[in-house]
Amino acid sequence: MDYGMISQIEKARRYAEEPQRITFNALTATFKGNNADYNITLDENGWNCTCDGFQSHGICPHIMTLERLFKPMLKRPPLPYASGQNVVSDVEKASRYAEEKDRIQFQSFKVTFQGTNNDHTVVYDQGQWDCDSVSFKLRGVCSHTMAMERLLKGMVQPMPAHVTE
Repeated sequence: MDYGMISQIEKARRYAEEPQRITFNALTATFKGNNADYNITLDENGWNCTCDGFQSHGICPHIMTLERLFKPMLKRPPLPYASGQNVVSDVEKASRYAEEKDRIQFQSFKVTFQGTNNDHTVVYDQGQWDCDSVSFKLRGVCSHTMAMERLLKGMVQPMPAHVTE
């Protein structure tokens, strides 16, 4: 491993400790609920979940879990509680689900990453990583993608072993 790669790994460690550098612009994830799997999306129009609770109330424990886990990376206010929602139960579920990260599997996301020198766009799609940084273009990996992999460990497919530590 060369010095440049060692530098990228060290920078990724620092970046992973500063999630406020990251802004989720869009995401698609599967949430393994107690009774079924649900598809969650976030885009310019806001959140969506395929569960009955979201369809009825516009909020659910699945989205509340993502809001809890990724608060510094969302840069948006949490969804408000809804009339008729079982708030106590949903908050308890979201709290429990946040401890069970293996319930969440990202299919895709697009983030803006505030790097040391410039902002970068990191895209993950079905296990394929991309970043507009020079390091990624040269090596197929960079501090930004490695930091995202660290932050989302177990929720994304890891990069091929030959390009990570």
